[in-house]
Amino acid sequence: MKQTYSLWDKSKQFFHILLPILITQVALYSMNFFDTTMSGKVSPGDLAGVAIGSSVWVPVYTGLSGILLAVTPIVSQYAGAKQRDKIPFTVIQGLYLSVLLASAVALAGFFVLDPILHSMNLEDHVRETAKYYLAALALGILPLFSYNVLRCFIDALGFTRVSMFITLLSLPINIVFNYLFIFGKFGFPALGGVGAGVASAITYWSIMLISVYVVHKKVPFSDYGIFSKWYKASVKAWVEILKIGIPIGIAIFFETSIFAAVTLLMSTYDTVTIASHQIALNFASLLYMLPLSISMALTIVIGFEVGAKRYKDAKEYSYLGIVLAVLLSLLTAAVIYFFRSEIAGIYTNDRVVVALSAQFLIYAIFFQLSDAIAAPIQGALRGYKDVNVTLLMALVSYWVIGLPTGYYLAANTDFMAFGYWIGLIAGLAAAAVALSARLWFIQTRVYGERVKRKAS
Repeated sequence: MKQTYSLWDKSKQFFHILLPILITQVALYSMNFFDTTMSGKVSPGDLAGVAIGSSVWVPVYTGLSGILLAVTPIVSQYAGAKQRDKIPFTVIQGLYLSVLLASAVALAGFFVLDPILHSMNLEDHVRETAKYYLAALALGILPLFSYNVLRCFIDALGFTRVSMFITLLSLPINIVFNYLFIFGKFGFPALGGVGAGVASAITYWSIMLISVYVVHKKVPFSDYGIFSKWYKASVKAWVEILKIGIPIGIAIFFETSIFAAVTLLMSTYDTVTIASHQIALNFASLLYMLPLSISMALTIVIGFEVGAKRYKDAKEYSYLGIVLAVLLSLLTAAVIYFFRSEIAGIYTNDRVVVALSAQFLIYAIFFQLSDAIAAPIQGALRGYKDVNVTLLMALVSYWVIGLPTGYYLAANTDFMAFGYWIGLIAGLAAAAVALSARLWFIQTRVYGERVKRKAS
């Protein structure tokens, strides 16, 4: 990371940070993508089981790991303010916190998983697949959360390409073990959808171990001596991380859990409908990696500029990211529209599921523009450490507007299952409008006043 003086310089630095993040996010999500597509080749029941399991796991993981994302703006602002001596302590405290969060998730899952699954109207095979997929996945929770902290440290320093290489190294591991455990090749047990959970857990351990090696041994990360000094656990440091991280995590949870809630509510429909819904949602989520990556890059660059008190530069970065996300959303919407049947065919050979999935994908088109605005703005606001109002906006947009609208349309109109998707679109659109207003307020009123005072 370095100071820039023109839009061209900002564009070069932004893309230098963004592209590795994008490749990393696509590679990370590809694990879920391959879990879903390879399970779908076994049977629609295995696909539905993994879909239900993922719907339970994803909001929990993204919400709690979102808390750990607070490490990124904290470290990036320390870097911008040239206070690098404070960085190792922050990272170690983040790792301590990740262990506590992982332990809490595993313990809660032990008690609540069966009641959740039995409350749903699922076929026995689908329920068993979901349960044991999650049980296998639980073996990788601890390394996954720890990896997230180390990745936040690496990315906050601007070395997003390193995170990219770590993730790309782990992706073949996931694919190979999926192949072995899902289909039972080379003497391994054929576990179907459950095998995807086993493969993911192995992959998470691989990512964590590689990250520890890089941070401890490779320059410039080794210069910080993250593992060279023993730091005692600090409740004060945890509170600092949680103060920023909890609103981030809850906001992410509100966004991701609404998709999970829709999938769980759709358990009242048949297996074909569940599988088709999951195919469309899975592909839409894959495309979401574009605005999400822009969001993460904006957190880094804006945090760096705010730490250095260069508020005008931070504002320019935010506009750069939003415009890029909108342009890309138009491209992805066109891809979905013209290739929706071919996209569905990637996941399954069942013609009925392919046909219904293509219909769901039409609705996914409308996700693109709202995500292109909302996600980058969320990243920009995190760079400013403005997270509390965003949390309230997410709650209202997704759970007060989105889900009730979807439930009403599904239960009382001919839209049926598609009604939930219309509700999701309404929630995302509301979030995009609200977040746009918040960013304008922060940049124009709050930081604008600081610039005026500095000039006077």
